[in-house]
Amino acid sequence: MGENLPVIEVYDLKKYYPVTRSFADFIFRRKREYVKAVDGVSFTIRRGETLALIGESGCGKTTTGRLVIRLEEPTSGKILFEGKDITKIPLKKLRPFRKKMQMIYQDPMASLNPRMPVGEQIAHPLVVHGLATRKEAREIALEMLEKVGLTPSNEFYARLPHQLSGGQRQRVVIARAMALKPVFVVADEPVSMIDVSMRASILDLLQQFKREYNLTMLFITHDIGVGRIISDRIAVMYLGKIVEIGPTEQVINNPLHPYTQALIDAVPSIVRRKRMKKIRILGELPDPRNPPQGCRFHPRCPYVKDICRNKEPELIEVEKNHWVACHIYS
Repeated sequence: MGENLPVIEVYDLKKYYPVTRSFADFIFRRKREYVKAVDGVSFTIRRGETLALIGESGCGKTTTGRLVIRLEEPTSGKILFEGKDITKIPLKKLRPFRKKMQMIYQDPMASLNPRMPVGEQIAHPLVVHGLATRKEAREIALEMLEKVGLTPSNEFYARLPHQLSGGQRQRVVIARAMALKPVFVVADEPVSMIDVSMRASILDLLQQFKREYNLTMLFITHDIGVGRIISDRIAVMYLGKIVEIGPTEQVINNPLHPYTQALIDAVPSIVRRKRMKKIRILGELPDPRNPPQGCRFHPRCPYVKDICRNKEPELIEVEKNHWVACHIYS
């Protein structure tokens, strides 16, 4: 596969969750409501590239990541992995793709089996996918424990998850994902539940694997500062939609969407405070069952105009490879 070809292509991806209906809803034949968690998201990620997906809690970031690797079924849209449409492949036929697509979860304790030694949890997927015998899988697991800095590896191999710190558990989860030498990884807030002192080492570990395996990654985070450290491009998501996407430094140094500007202003910086007007957004995310008409950000936007309340903006290319969905630029 060519180095510049996309590994992941997502087109108009949507995920609507039906809201549980009450008895009164049935009696009065009320229209069924849906939570529009992801509502028309499109992006591509090329070989060896990291795309950071950034936004507030509840904006649909994690759902997008789960949809892309088919841990959840999309309501509509298309997902291409290495040029092949995996959107409607039956789950039983997805196994050949599973070893190429891995996920690093936000809460390592919740994603590990509490009764299984961590070394065996790294070795088990290798056996399941037929990549190694049990003996070979053990040797690979020991090697991976060494790579992620859990030494002596023989001692850590036999430990249970509760015997490790949060940072050590996250390293185990990373080792388990990387043992399969995947092509594509979704990292869902991998440092949000770790002490600040450990975050840099975990990010550095992910960067090492990215260089070694030429890894393609979707890095999900609410912290645009963390996204800047690890990503090649940034996509900013708000209420189920991408509102800005572009090369990392372009988005950071020239944020176009008011929401992106507010996210950057939330990161402490003396230099930025001197050269940029501070932007603050008020209130909480609107109800995803009934998103605002027009631009979804308009109830919280300091620059709102009449057109924002009535017409939904489309993503337009304002500068090379830098796209934004905002009527200010249309």
